[in-house]
Amino acid sequence: MNATDRTPADLLGSALAADPPRPLVTFYDDATGERVELSVATFANWVAKTANLLQDDLAAAPGDRCALLLPAHWQTAVWLVACSSVGVLVDIGGDPASADLVVSGPDTLKEARECSGERVALSLQPLGGRFPQLPEGFADYAVEVPSQGDRFAPYSPVDPEAPALTVGGVELTSAEVVERAHADAAAQGLGPGSRILSGLAYDSWEGLSYGLYAPLATGGSVVLCRHLDRLDEKGLAGRKESERVTATTP
Repeated sequence: MNATDRTPADLLGSALAADPPRPLVTFYDDATGERVELSVATFANWVAKTANLLQDDLAAAPGDRCALLLPAHWQTAVWLVACSSVGVLVDIGGDPASADLVVSGPDTLKEARECSGERVALSLQPLGGRFPQLPEGFADYAVEVPSQGDRFAPYSPVDPEAPALTVGGVELTSAEVVERAHADAAAQGLGPGSRILSGLAYDSWEGLSYGLYAPLATGGSVVLCRHLDRLDEKGLAGRKESERVTATTP
């Protein structure tokens, strides 16, 4: 990774320049049997499209606050880096009423309606499927994102020292996110080619770091598992073997 990287978007840019085909996020949902693997290049394409949606269609700008009401999921990871690309502060599980925009899964639509700004809904269906019926007052992410551009350039430079993430009552700048991610990766022995398995929720720094930022910062990848408690010991051992897992979360 590049020593000058100071935002999560920078980390992704360096990963894309270094090895586009390598896996970055492998996602499992053990409630549905879904498995999705995204290479660095594929993940970066989703991020670019989502950042374009944010900047152009949703008129998001640096300093805006996004209440992110999503579980640990590959699409959540995309939104985290897309917001970093634009300079939007991500408030994990934040109050939609005090946010400039809200991004919601299917289980939090009632709370998300408290946002007076733009509202985006994700079905979280396998393969990024659409809602069977569009929730009133929301844009369907799966409908809006495919037509967005595959390349992204911010209208305004992103300040690494500006607030970028709020999680668990702690507000971090982009530079602090990158610094903490490197520290966590070192603590777990993560490096180029490492694969960490995480079943942690995205509602804590640890979940976000080991489930995205730390492997992204060090040339590794994550096997991100939702509903991991539904997998028995034999199934977990088999997954670690098949996915060539080299580390697990503390």
